[in-house]
Amino acid sequence: MKSLLIILLIIPFFSFAQKTQTPEDIVALIKKNVSCQWMDETVDTFKTGDPKSEIKGIAVCMFADMKTLQRAVELGCNFIITHEPIFYSHLDKTESLTEDAVYKAKRKYIDDNHLTVFRFHDHIHSTSPDGIYEGMLNKLGWRKYAVNNSPLYFEMPKTNISDFTESLKEKLGLESVRLVGNPDMEFTKVGLAVGAPGGSRHITMLGQDNVEVMVAGEASEWETYSYVNDAATQGKNKAVLFLGHVKSEEAGMEYCAEWLQGFVKNTPIHFIENELNFTEL
Repeated sequence: MKSLLIILLIIPFFSFAQKTQTPEDIVALIKKNVSCQWMDETVDTFKTGDPKSEIKGIAVCMFADMKTLQRAVELGCNFIITHEPIFYSHLDKTESLTEDAVYKAKRKYIDDNHLTVFRFHDHIHSTSPDGIYEGMLNKLGWRKYAVNNSPLYFEMPKTNISDFTESLKEKLGLESVRLVGNPDMEFTKVGLAVGAPGGSRHITMLGQDNVEVMVAGEASEWETYSYVNDAATQGKNKAVLFLGHVKSEEAGMEYCAEWLQGFVKNTPIHFIENELNFTEL
């Protein structure tokens, strides 16, 4: 009788422990673990697939491009958490793409492999600390230079553009960095502007006395580029180093994968590094 009682107690526990997780379950956990309120209007939504499907593995990435999706399938992942859009526009609107061959092939691959894609952008930036900046500071090793613990402003030992650029390339695995400004300038004051916050925010940062060099992701050439070229021509100690969007934020999604492992149990989580969106010739 005692043995039967033990078995009856173990069975429900075993069943609970083996309960399968769905993308919907994981997003619910994400909502509980961010420090910010979940927004009513956000791009952080499911883009493809079935949120109630059984998860085999989770892939975390910056861009869910074709190579990343293929790698996710190789790793046995059917739930993709991406920071940036999957269908080429901020809101992932596809009405204009329904007859486009590239879109159709990508959509077919997603459907054929039963991939569910969720975008995690607004809330990883809004949580405290901002997960993208947290990951980038870990990767760059700049925390000790932060001004008043800011993730944006840094006071560094005096250096020059050439040495600083080589350090960035080594830490981020880059073959090249795009410079706007004087390649011979020396500086100590650095600002960090990841991703693509827009020319007006770049210019506001660069206009401050506590920023000589801004390390950025990408920008319109008729905004930030033009402003910095004018500043340099006027003899001001200003420059921008553009890393490209991927490498300016990607360490943040690597951090995201580690963060998820803190509360998502019994499900494999893989960070997939993106290749650059362009090739230097």
